Amino acid sequence: MRDLKPSEIVRELDKYIIGQRQAKRSVAIALRNRWRRQQVAEDLKDEIAPKNIILIGPTGVGKTEISRRLSKLADSPFIKIEASKFTEVGYVGRDVESMVRDLLELSVNMVKNQEQEAVSDKAWRIAQERMLDLLLPAAGSDSEKGVDKSTAAPEALPAASGTATSTREKLRKLLLAGKLDDRQVELDIPERVMPVVEIFSNVGMEEMGLSLKDMFSNIMPKSAKKRRMKVPEAMEYLAQEEAQGLVDMDKVIKDAIEKVEQSGIIFLDEIDKVAGKDGTHGPDVSREGVQRDLLPIVEGSTVNTKYGPVKTDHILFIASGAFHTSKPSDLVPELQGRFPIRVELDSLGRKEFERILTEPKNALVRQYIELLKTEGIDVSFTDDAVSRIAAIAEEVNNLTENIGARRLHTLMERLLEDILFDAPDLSERQIAIDGNYVDDKLKEIKDDEDLSRYIL
Repeated sequence: MRDLKPSEIVRELDKYIIGQRQAKRSVAIALRNRWRRQQVAEDLKDEIAPKNIILIGPTGVGKTEISRRLSKLADSPFIKIEASKFTEVGYVGRDVESMVRDLLELSVNMVKNQEQEAVSDKAWRIAQERMLDLLLPAAGSDSEKGVDKSTAAPEALPAASGTATSTREKLRKLLLAGKLDDRQVELDIPERVMPVVEIFSNVGMEEMGLSLKDMFSNIMPKSAKKRRMKVPEAMEYLAQEEAQGLVDMDKVIKDAIEKVEQSGIIFLDEIDKVAGKDGTHGPDVSREGVQRDLLPIVEGSTVNTKYGPVKTDHILFIASGAFHTSKPSDLVPELQGRFPIRVELDSLGRKEFERILTEPKNALVRQYIELLKTEGIDVSFTDDAVSRIAAIAEEVNNLTENIGARRLHTLMERLLEDILFDAPDLSERQIAIDGNYVDDKLKEIKDDEDLSRYIL
């Protein structure tokens, strides 16, 4: 885990998210506390529980983006899942434990990729030797390569040891120089036949399905098919195959479980959708049940996975919701207590929209400029154009549903629709977007409230 200071975390988040200072400070403290916990004496370390957070605010203000960027900063296993996908035990649907299994699966892949990167040089060297064996079959491998000594041409037969070594080194130089890239080789590609197994039940079946697939894949005989491919493609395949063979999967699984347990982050979106009000009947009957199923996971329990048991005591849970029709106090009291930190995010206005369009590393204006550069078109936006787009976004959000910064995506796409469509055929290579251009393209839609509800 990177030992970033809270101020450094906030600065990194500022590169992608405009405003929301309080939310950034809260998640920065939560992340730093994880590093602090690692430095504490062993006897106290297990006693320090993460302080889970609820982010409260309308859609499009940066709740998900804050959590996603935070996970990248910490290099932590991170998963985003909608709480509304879960159902109470006894109902058809996903059980809450599946999010921990999904997080572990993601962590295993993350650690496995890191381990493969670490052995990539060694894997490439072994793949190189295998490629030379294919290009110049070694003595004694004629039967494997399908070479018949009685009928083979003299040049196809194995050479004397010294000559073979010399030829092999010459081939190696040619291979490294890329002079054999057009040559084709034949590889045996293992082919797995996966049986189709359908199981119908309610709880934890995605886990049972995975276990059955693994079991049948080990039972079923593995066949191989021959495939011809060019040398560079074959080298990539062989290197990948060797890298997988060099990785110790037992160590990968052990490290992945530890990574999830000590630094995993689960982002529970739409938490307000499972906050039912008192006396709710009908389809909402299972909402409180979902909350009660979430309780032991958030509080700390052991979840069984195909890789082994995973403890959730120190996983950081960040929940978010708009809470339009409900409020955090509508959650069951026990669950409220598991989320001690509550942060209300600010609604975005014209000033924030202007900054969102131009300041972040992934600013929308910059994205469209770079997209159109691929067509050889140089598009520029004046300050008054950016100001007009921001003002229209604020106005439309006020008149219709407030979808926050997502409104900018709709406006930019509508504004540049003609240019994006005609770009390959345009003779004009320099296009300046100013305030008048923005008004011409968007005024009619913006002024017609009924139309803007459908188009913007």
